[in-house]
Amino acid sequence: MAPLSSEVQRSKRTLHLLVLLCFVVPCLTQPAAPSPAPTTLPLSPFNDRLDAAYIALQAWKHAITEDPKNLTADWCGPFVCNYTGVYCAAAPDDPHVLTVAGVDLNHGRIAGELPDHLGLLADVALIHLNSNRFCGTLPESMAHMRLLFELDVSNNLLSGAFPSFLTSLPSLKYLDLRFNAFDGELPAAVFGRELSLDAIFANNNRFNVSLTTASLTNSTASVIVLANTELAGCLPPTIGDMADTLVELVLLNTSISSCIPPEIGKLKKLKVLDLSRNELAGELPESVGDMESLEVLNVGHNMLSGVVPETVCELPRLRNLTVADNYFCGEPVSCLHHVPLRDDRMNCIPERPHQRSHEECIAFEHRPPVHCAADGCILLPP
Repeated sequence: MAPLSSEVQRSKRTLHLLVLLCFVVPCLTQPAAPSPAPTTLPLSPFNDRLDAAYIALQAWKHAITEDPKNLTADWCGPFVCNYTGVYCAAAPDDPHVLTVAGVDLNHGRIAGELPDHLGLLADVALIHLNSNRFCGTLPESMAHMRLLFELDVSNNLLSGAFPSFLTSLPSLKYLDLRFNAFDGELPAAVFGRELSLDAIFANNNRFNVSLTTASLTNSTASVIVLANTELAGCLPPTIGDMADTLVELVLLNTSISSCIPPEIGKLKKLKVLDLSRNELAGELPESVGDMESLEVLNVGHNMLSGVVPETVCELPRLRNLTVADNYFCGEPVSCLHHVPLRDDRMNCIPERPHQRSHEECIAFEHRPPVHCAADGCILLPP
């Protein structure tokens, strides 16, 4: 990837000419932007960093094909800190220099692409672009955003392989790629301790993810959402290694064929666990009752059997329990009294309404019992 410094220098030499010929004239039809008050813009809006940001934002504006809310209508002239959705602050390495610190165009329904010039926003810490119609992919020039802390491009039309440069951004903590069309392998580095993301939202793409010790369970994230993503492998016992940080884990509809390892009970900080709509088999481990922070537990629409552990129903913070569409044959009375929201339909629980037919439950009982291997996988019968 070529450095951007030479491009900045070339562009700066023609900056004032571009203002006059390309951008100022088209903007004459727009109302003049009010002069910034000294209290809101204490630092000079003229410096090398804002010159570079001007080039980047004008290139971006010209890559936009539709802007139904006219969010970029006032992106005219060199005063970029007055642009809608653009936020400036003192540079972290020089409090006397003003720079672009964030861009927020959420829910704009803007159509277009993200140009290579975005890398000129080298000081940006926050980019929020969710609920737009940006297509293409993230430009590699964004690797220059060494201060980028939050990146939210969810609910767009982005596609292609996972942007590999993201794993090299040293400040990135919040990554939201959900509801796009990214495909291919989601690299293990996304979950790595070197990158150390705090929140990972990759659901509703076309990623492939391998559940290995070196990938998912190596994460230090507090939130991991991979719903509607193809996961390969089984839930490994090392899932308990995320006990110090994990607060929310959502793996619904990920095609996991696995047992639930007892080590999951080590996740004592976990508040939300959603493993629904998979191919989980065996029993719900008694150790789930050790997850003292758990508020939502959803293991519905699987092949689980046995009895719902009473310790689960007595969890002090559990407010929502879904075990529907499994083959549980027993449920403690404490579940009925202690859990405000519960769904136990389509099981084989005696005297509970809306259960499977007697014939269906008998047929399941005559299947070979499920045996779980040490790696969490289901052992096939000989």
